Amino acid sequence: MLIANPIYDSVFKYLMDDRGIASKLISLIIGQEVETLDLRPTEYRAQLEQHPTTVYRLDFCATILLADGSRRQVLIEIQKAKYSTDIMRFRKYLGEQYANGENTHQENGERIPTPIISIYFLGHSLEKVQAPVIQVRRHYRDAATGETLTEREPFIEGLTHDSYIIQIPHLRAHRRNTLEQVLAIFDQSAASGDKHLLTINEADFPEPYADIIRRLLKATAEPQTRKDMDVEDEIVTHLDSLVRKIQDRDEALQQKESALQQKDAALQKALALLINAGVAETVARQQLGLP
Repeated sequence: MLIANPIYDSVFKYLMDDRGIASKLISLIIGQEVETLDLRPTEYRAQLEQHPTTVYRLDFCATILLADGSRRQVLIEIQKAKYSTDIMRFRKYLGEQYANGENTHQENGERIPTPIISIYFLGHSLEKVQAPVIQVRRHYRDAATGETLTEREPFIEGLTHDSYIIQIPHLRAHRRNTLEQVLAIFDQSAASGDKHLLTINEADFPEPYADIIRRLLKATAEPQTRKDMDVEDEIVTHLDSLVRKIQDRDEALQQKESALQQKDAALQKALALLINAGVAETVARQQLGLP
């Protein structure tokens, strides 16, 4: 079966626009049941020469059902990255989320900051960790005894957050649990001759999540989605070209700097030889064209 490739922002947005699917996928990633989900899409538009581009930052206000039956309101932000340099964009946006006065909710008659959960889909690999899905979860501990503290404090929850990092390149050949089986929809080794499409064996996909496959299958028939993927290809090609030009320029500057350093070292060595030979330093500098 051929499905639309969700590594493309346009397809990913199309997938997550279905609130039921978004709830199901987020619940699976964070390991907690998302009871209610309110999508708050954030768009950022930028102009790259003749190429307009839109970056979607998906924000959700969610109510999570905890194991003890209680409920917790959280803000879930999902971002995708194609380049390792996107970390600075993530930091900037995360700072904006913390500073946004609207990211609060009522609790016991008091308005408090809404805790944040961040989910990152990386199109590149981290340097040292190869696990396909990395959970970064906080724990409260008594520093003196090491005892785990189970109560949650709004002060701490408002200043720290849990994160989930999905390394798309390492999803290949990892199907150890339901989460990795579902995330196979991002495995780029399944790309067909048309990189906009992935080949999926529906029989290998967990039945409770079959609606995700159907949604991505439907996306292949959406003309606008296909058009948006073509635009994304143009933008990525343009950005890759810019990166290569910058790298070539930096390499040329480094070579020039190295050549100048070698020339300066040779002149200084020649100056030392002339001085050692009894030639006055002023005369030697004049002969070598040094100031």
